[in-house]
Amino acid sequence: MLNEKIEIYTDGAARGNPGPAGWGTVFIFGEKVFEMGGRTAHATNNQMELTAAIEAVKYLKKNKINNSVEIFSDSKYVILGITEWVQNWIKNNWRSATKKPVLNRELWEELWALSQDFQIKWKYVEGHSGHKWNERAYEIATSFADGFPVKLESTHYAG
Repeated sequence: MLNEKIEIYTDGAARGNPGPAGWGTVFIFGEKVFEMGGRTAHATNNQMELTAAIEAVKYLKKNKINNSVEIFSDSKYVILGITEWVQNWIKNNWRSATKKPVLNRELWEELWALSQDFQIKWKYVEGHSGHKWNERAYEIATSFADGFPVKLESTHYAG
């Protein structure tokens, strides 16, 4: 695992938006796969998309993993927010371009702070397009949202 590139796929889901919600992550370390997921009783889809990314970076930090990291999300809200919008939000005291308070500010602040310790490449992946790992992150997120979590993998072959 040392010096290998890590790919992380994240997804969030909220039934009713807002409603019962879940998040999922899939880590690919070379040929190994590690998955995480979680649930909350009431949240929005965007909150869960952010939570999935936050939990992924928390895992990297907790385990002192400093490999090259790419995080994939099918949420343009997450990808554009962390790569383009956040700099201006910070400059404008967490106000949007329309001068309104940034939605989900606490989550954005947490993701921004956590990601400063890493050189993460944030990448958009088209949702529901048949991409194996994005589909798996979605399956994890929706299973938690539905209250019937799937079994999470910790070391299966990524092939």
